[in-house]
Amino acid sequence: MNAAARHPLRVGIAGYGIVGKRRRECCDRHPDLQVVAVCDRYFDGPGTMPDGVRHWRTYEELLAEDLDALVVCMTNDIAAEVVVAAMERGLHVLCEKPPGRNMADIGRVVAAERLHPEVRLMYGFNHRYHESVQDALRIVRSGELGRIVNMRGVYGKSKLITFNQPDWRAKREIAGGGVLLDQGIHMVDLMRLFGGEFDEVQSVVSNGHWGYDVEDNAYALMRSRATGVVAMINSSATQWRHQFHLDITLQRGGIVLRGILSGSKSYGAETMTVVVADPDRDNGDPRETLTTYVNDPSWDTEVAVWAGAVATGAPIEGGSATDALRTMHLVHQIYWADRTWRERYAIPDPGPLP
Repeated sequence: MNAAARHPLRVGIAGYGIVGKRRRECCDRHPDLQVVAVCDRYFDGPGTMPDGVRHWRTYEELLAEDLDALVVCMTNDIAAEVVVAAMERGLHVLCEKPPGRNMADIGRVVAAERLHPEVRLMYGFNHRYHESVQDALRIVRSGELGRIVNMRGVYGKSKLITFNQPDWRAKREIAGGGVLLDQGIHMVDLMRLFGGEFDEVQSVVSNGHWGYDVEDNAYALMRSRATGVVAMINSSATQWRHQFHLDITLQRGGIVLRGILSGSKSYGAETMTVVVADPDRDNGDPRETLTTYVNDPSWDTEVAVWAGAVATGAPIEGGSATDALRTMHLVHQIYWADRTWRERYAIPDPGPLP
């Protein structure tokens, strides 16, 4: 059966933890999607939940269901495997970030996608769909403030393992990386979204505080040869006051994004400050306009974009497998650029942008 022709689409969720449950809520609110089965290793075995949704212990059992689409919320070590298995069954897939532990993982996914062009694969870079980010993107693309000169970003939390999450995020063999791959990847993705591709990278990566074998801080300085845009980023697990801050400087002003609405509500209010430079008043105190956002539609919007692409056959515009590949490539450029880090953990050279 052509999955796009069935209404609503029958959806399975692989990984039914905090994020899997949140994805289910989004699917339940969408008229074209119906969650019919889930899997998670914490289930004792097969069964049915009170609302009629079946549950399984393994993704193989879940994929034996009559599904049209799959939402993947698995650990990094198995995410790519599940995505590929789903695409080989002709299922459309929405997968959480990161797409895997390393470039080899996402490489296998991209190769499988080429063999199954009929499926729609999207990755969950939901920060792209926050209202503040969308409004900032419209301003940048309008050209009213000129082109981007530079960007500075900080995305930090107080621990590698927060909010009672499982400790696999601090285990290299499962996670592949630490705070940069787990959380900072959102900032890296946004810098690509606004500034394009970066091909010169310098970095310092460290795990000197928490002592896990994954990083608790990554600092990077990046430049695009094509556009001249320079970007600095600090992804941190020693940011005692949780912080999200992206400062975009343009030729005739700037945009400052602060705070991000999240389930923890620990990053403060989500705001966008638009700065308009005045060439006649160069006193470092330009006119500013502040917008505060009170809703986070990003999760629902992202699911709607995915469902819309499935329904129409249109390509994924934001959060595609190509986006995931290029964002992962930049993350691994940051890892590799620190000689001490790459030698300690045998980080392979990511090579040129695929």
